[in-house]
Amino acid sequence: MTSSTSDPTPDQAIRQRSVEKYRKRAEGYDDTCGPTWSIRERTVAALALEPGHTVLDVACGTGLSLSLLRDRVGPAGRVYGFDHSPEMLEQARARVAAAGWQNVTVFATAAHALTLPEEVDALFFHYTHDILRSPAAVERIVAVAKPGARVAIAGIKYFRGLLAPLNAWVYLKNYGYNGAPGELRSPWDRIAPHLVDFRIEPTQFGMGYIASGRLAGATGEP
Repeated sequence: MTSSTSDPTPDQAIRQRSVEKYRKRAEGYDDTCGPTWSIRERTVAALALEPGHTVLDVACGTGLSLSLLRDRVGPAGRVYGFDHSPEMLEQARARVAAAGWQNVTVFATAAHALTLPEEVDALFFHYTHDILRSPAAVERIVAVAKPGARVAIAGIKYFRGLLAPLNAWVYLKNYGYNGAPGELRSPWDRIAPHLVDFRIEPTQFGMGYIASGRLAGATGEP
């Protein structure tokens, strides 16, 4: 039996699962983020943003990071964000409206279809595992940034060494949020080839990580 032409592609199926999971989690999502707030702050700091910079919040969700990013770029800078979850993005839009931020704009789009009105100086990824595992999404996102743009990523990964027996639990934690919850040994390996000065710092006793670097292609770089 052949598949129907209306059957979703693997990437579409992953996105559909992700949308459904965040539809269920959106209302109480912010209440779950306290334990990783310091990781969010450290990841923003790793971007070394300056007043006047432009930054993209990749899969911005409910917009929890928008204020941190805007504080760094100031009123002369600009913050863009996008998400494909209508329920999460509704909260981000309400947050922007309530704060009266004129230089923060959020879009409803899938990562692989993202377009921006300008190239950005920095890319911020906070727990965006599905996007990091999609070659099409990674290629599209790096394409909207300037050569040499700063990149900072926070996420979840498998433990190593003595704590490796806990990885079944790590998988289950990731399963609750992501459409493609596996591939947690080196979840950064599809964006790392685009970066120079790439470094990784473990967090949460090795269950998490903060990665950072710069996009290649700046003057004098490969």
